[in-house]
Amino acid sequence: MAIPATSQEVLIVTGMSGAGRSTVADALEDLGWYVVDNLPLALLKTLADMADRSSGAIPRIAAVIDVRGRDLFADVQATVSDLKEGATVRIVFLEATDDVLVRRYEAVRRPHPLQGEGSLLDGIGLERERLRELREHSDVVIDTSQFNVHQLATTTRELFSEENTPGLQLTVQSFGFKYGLPSDVDMVADMRFLPNPYWIPELRGLNGIDPEVRDYVLAQPGASEFLNQYLEVLRTVIEGYQRENKRHATLAIGCTGGKHRSVAMSREIAERLSTITGLHINTKHRDLGKE
Repeated sequence: MAIPATSQEVLIVTGMSGAGRSTVADALEDLGWYVVDNLPLALLKTLADMADRSSGAIPRIAAVIDVRGRDLFADVQATVSDLKEGATVRIVFLEATDDVLVRRYEAVRRPHPLQGEGSLLDGIGLERERLRELREHSDVVIDTSQFNVHQLATTTRELFSEENTPGLQLTVQSFGFKYGLPSDVDMVADMRFLPNPYWIPELRGLNGIDPEVRDYVLAQPGASEFLNQYLEVLRTVIEGYQRENKRHATLAIGCTGGKHRSVAMSREIAERLSTITGLHINTKHRDLGKE
């Protein structure tokens, strides 16, 4: 269940290096948090004060901090005391077992920031000792040892999203093939297998938003079969996107000119998908105004 939001929230994200701070930061940013990475704690109070005066423009701040060069526990405690006068402040601590942290560092071939001339385990052990008190006083402790990046992002969303935050924003866009394929789309469907309303004199001057064109397109042989089968495929894909924490996707629906069939079908598809939980849908018609 998501943690309820208040008027001003500050989240301090810290923990072991390699435990997933960057993944959590990215997930929080996708959820609409204002994320600052490695901001000096002394400036966090100033940032929170500015946010408080922004008339709600920045209601949620997440500050990602690490252990390097600080008495982190004392600094965080002092910062939390200052902030609690005007904001809800929470500390999220990320940790993982030593063997998992070693594997992660070896996979990216980077040294631990505290290992110096020693080994990875030396750096991990020193960091764990320095963070011991902070971990004990944290509000949320997440052990990421068994998580991949997608699972950690899902956990972050479950903990810190607002109830109305969509899990996936899907844009359903109509277009005309004669004007070229749209760029940066995830899926494309071709409606040119259906009869073209352009060749019906009374429909030529209309478009897929008009009920007459919509009814004509949806009544054609194969239209209903396509919708029923393609929507099942789309539901499977969307469920997969949501499991993989994909935040944005675009479905392009094309016909010859982007005026009749693609518009009618994209609207129908968007309407039928609108019942899926956690899905926010936008519709666009790229070529509707073109001759």
